[in-house]
Amino acid sequence: MKRTGGELIVEALKANGVERVSCVPGESYLAVLDALKDSGIETLVCRQEGGAAMMADSWGRLTGKPGICMVTRGPGATNASAGLHIARQDSIPMILFIGQVARDMREREAFQEVEYRRAFTEFAKWVGEIDDARRIPEFVTRAFAIATSGRPGPVVLSLPEDMLIDEVEAPLAKPYTPVEAHPGPSQIAALGEMLAAAKRPLVVLGGTRWSETSVAGIRAFAEKFKLPVGCSFRRQMLFDHTHPSYAGDVGIGVNPALAREVKEADLLVLLGGRFSEMPSSSYTLMDIPYPTQKLVHIHADPSELGRIYRSDLAICAAPDEFVAALDALEAPTAPVWSARTEAMHAAYMSWSTPPKTSPGPVQMGAIMDWIEENTPKTAIFTNGAGNYATWLHRFHRFQAFNTQSAPTSGSMGYGLPAAVAAKHLFPEREVICFAGDGCFMMHGQEFATAIRYNLPIITLVINNGIYGTIRMHQEREYPGRVSATDLTNPDFAALARAYGGHGETVETTEEFAPAFERARASGKPAIIEIKLDPEAITPTRTLTQIRDKS
Repeated sequence: MKRTGGELIVEALKANGVERVSCVPGESYLAVLDALKDSGIETLVCRQEGGAAMMADSWGRLTGKPGICMVTRGPGATNASAGLHIARQDSIPMILFIGQVARDMREREAFQEVEYRRAFTEFAKWVGEIDDARRIPEFVTRAFAIATSGRPGPVVLSLPEDMLIDEVEAPLAKPYTPVEAHPGPSQIAALGEMLAAAKRPLVVLGGTRWSETSVAGIRAFAEKFKLPVGCSFRRQMLFDHTHPSYAGDVGIGVNPALAREVKEADLLVLLGGRFSEMPSSSYTLMDIPYPTQKLVHIHADPSELGRIYRSDLAICAAPDEFVAALDALEAPTAPVWSARTEAMHAAYMSWSTPPKTSPGPVQMGAIMDWIEENTPKTAIFTNGAGNYATWLHRFHRFQAFNTQSAPTSGSMGYGLPAAVAAKHLFPEREVICFAGDGCFMMHGQEFATAIRYNLPIITLVINNGIYGTIRMHQEREYPGRVSATDLTNPDFAALARAYGGHGETVETTEEFAPAFERARASGKPAIIEIKLDPEAITPTRTLTQIRDKS
């Protein structure tokens, strides 16, 4: 039976288990939109392509399966590149479908024409263009395989408009076959020998391709060996922060005590992550290329092993397969490092206790205490980038898998579209977005998407009237010379109500709890604007202190 190219695209998505796509519609892929109508695949219509791509990234982040996004050519595609960059740096499986100019228009700089195989090489693992509709099953199967194999990441498929209306015969699409790498018994035995010889071991979890099973397995392994475990930057959901083995997050603003432990470890086990700039404190926690610590690096992509750090033991395996193999190891009866593990957890608990006072009538420390006591451990927290995120990053104690959606790439604007995606995926769970005033305005229009699909997220807009992170650096490097960091903002609570949601304004600490409870009870997407004194630029230092120290 002949099908159009648009029908073949949707058929291939269904064969690969796709249940939802995000999009901004465009005339360049109308044939796909038509095929989606009766497909059973839910289509979330977004307000800007960057937000749509970030939603797809969040789905990939929370499921391990490729998030699917569709956009039109030219401006639509370049808008979506913000989400592509996040997925690439964060190792998130995602597939971006782009409507393209007709095949007989190419190489003429036709309306909105871009050659995506040249333009997006740095943003994606693979960029393909489908010239022949009969090859759609081949291309889509390959896209799923590449997006999920080794180090996951985004794939781009360009769809010429006329190809999508061709009627052709093509094979029925089949699902892609996941590719897994398993550690060898000799490698696990070597790890056991290295642990037996160690006195100051430390495990750091990171990366993607984790599951609830592997997260539970690494927790059991840490308990069995009484090992200290840290989490890489914005991968905190990989280990229960209240567990006695948890040592803290190895990322931006790392606890100095934990940074010392990383440097002084005699055995460092990196599981799943790359230990790039942010978790390595700008590549200062380990020497390059030869670390002073004995290093075991486990990663699903062999090209990442030895890329920056030469390890003493390199194991090509994804977390699920590696953690399952750890059952073969026997723990020492009385590990010499057990007291150190207890001390590291105590240091983390102290480090993650919010300060009691800060400048201004709103105390974010007290607000974080309230959030910790009044939100379920299954609540999903999202954020973008900015100094405001420190309050969540440092003082929220993650306890469960799949409770965090945040960009390691440091992209502003991510938190709100990520929250929309998370609530759509897990409607039964509470979803709380942290955003700064600058961060929110980058993709705040996706609040309309939350309204349209009745997704009652709660967004905390922490408004200090400045681009806070940049102002902090500015005051340190050019004290007193403020330039390009002041902001003029709308009334965020009124904005929420204008969209049809619930809005609250918090100007004192005491107003926060009842405002949150009202937002929760409203059953609507909500914005709680928290007016924070710009002097409270970090939990421990004011703008004045940063300026004066300079």
